[in-house]
Parts: sequence; C-alpha cells; structure tokens
Amino acid sequence: MTTPRKSKTQYYTATSLDGFLATEDHSLEWLFPLGDIAETGYPAFIAEVGALAMGSSTYEWMLRHAVRVADQTGSAWPYTQPTWVFSSRELPAVPGADIRFVRGDVRPVHAAMWTAAGERNVWLVGGGDLVGQFLDAGLLDELIVQVASVTLGRGQPLLPRRHTSPPFRLTAARRIGDGFAELRYDVPRPG
Repeated sequence: MTTPRKSKTQYYTATSLDGFLATEDHSLEWLFPLGDIAETGYPAFIAEVGALAMGSSTYEWMLRHAVRVADQTGSAWPYTQPTWVFSSRELPAVPGADIRFVRGDVRPVHAAMWTAAGERNVWLVGGGDLVGQFLDAGLLDELIVQVASVTLGRGQPLLPRRHTSPPFRLTAARRIGDGFAELRYDVPRPG
C-alpha cells in the first residue's frame, strides 16, 4: 500500500488591503517599499516548490524586471523548477530556464506539473484569473496571502471569482513586520 502524497497546489501571493495584486497596468512598485522578502515565509515556501505556473502578464512583468530579479537572485530567471506559462500569445523564452508555454484547460497541465513536482508542492504564482481557473477545476489546495498595509483603489484582483461555499478555512495568521499580515487558508472541496 502506498502512502498518499502530502504535497499541495498553493497560491502564494501578496495583495493590497483592498484585494489587488497589482495596479491596473500590472505594476508591483507599490509592494517593494513595504518589507524584505527574507522576513516573510517565502524562503521556506520556495524550498518546498517543485513546479510553478503563471499567466502571461506575470511572466511579462518578470521579463521587464529581469535586471531587478537578477540583482536580488543572481539570475534573470529566479526559479530552478519547471515553470508553465499560460498564454494565448507567443512569448520569448528565457535562455537556460525550464519554461513550458501552454494554453487552454488547466487540468491536463496541472497533471503534468504534479508529476514534475514529485513530492514537492505546485505553486500558482498568478495572476488571479489563472488561479481562479485552478479553483474552478477543484485543483487548488491552499491560499497563502501576504496582505499589505496599503490600498490601491483598483487594479488586478487577488481572485476574480465569487466563492462563498464552501468557504475557505483560515488555518493561520501572523504578523510580518509593520507592513504585512500573512493569512493561510485551506481550500475545501465542494460537496
């Protein structure tokens, strides 16, 4: 008899207090003055990630900020894990990075990510609509949200879905400096 796998599909992100990931033009400049990523749970989180997925806007933001990413991580592409990028457009690849461009239904892609991750977790980097597709398909296990102490008024929503039943289950809350509260939620399966 095999032991069931304990890994999860997780949405780990930061959001403004009013629920936006980024400004209307996909900027994250509001986020950087609020704290040091090393003081969050990110270092421990990323160590448990075996595969990632992101949408084209998130990927393009990373390409536009490759110099900043390289300054912080030592590489223009900060991930060693295989990464699936969902896009309906042709996008440039990052030399040396394991990036797989896909489109369409998230279910078969999730199966490939799950296999590639092995005993580690799958991270849905963003954006919110892509994560919503995983939620709609019943493939999201956990939300880890760093809620920032700012409001944006409008922008790219955290999770552009109406989800009321069953509600997410809060499993942990902790303060991170003066700028963030980290909230962790389990995503129960409907029915």
